[in-house]
Amino acid sequence: MNTHVNGEPRVTATDAALDLIAEIRQDYPEILFHQSGGCCDGSSPMCYPADDFIIGDHDVKLGEIGGVPVYISGSQFEAWKHTQLIIDVVPGRGGMFSLDNGREKRFLSRSRIFGGGEACTIPRVR
Repeated sequence: MNTHVNGEPRVTATDAALDLIAEIRQDYPEILFHQSGGCCDGSSPMCYPADDFIIGDHDVKLGEIGGVPVYISGSQFEAWKHTQLIIDVVPGRGGMFSLDNGREKRFLSRSRIFGGGEACTIPRVR
């Protein structure tokens, strides 16, 4: 599986995001992220206990941040395959079912476009 493009990871995290991940893992040691393309909460990176979320046949693993896997829906990957996702943290409430909810800070996806034809296809998770 190619989780890097020209040596750069498809997903990365800010120090603030890594700190929040560490905080959440004190309560939930095994977690994962899923970035979907839905409306409302689904447009933010959602953080779930690993055993509470079923990875779909069409989901794509982008990589890991802080030892935590990050997935994206296949259709959303097709739209974002030219970008590097940067998971960050901002003040506010997390998504209703996301583990950042109630911590007065929430995860936020930022992105940057890979340049020079770096984008390529990643096999789907099975």
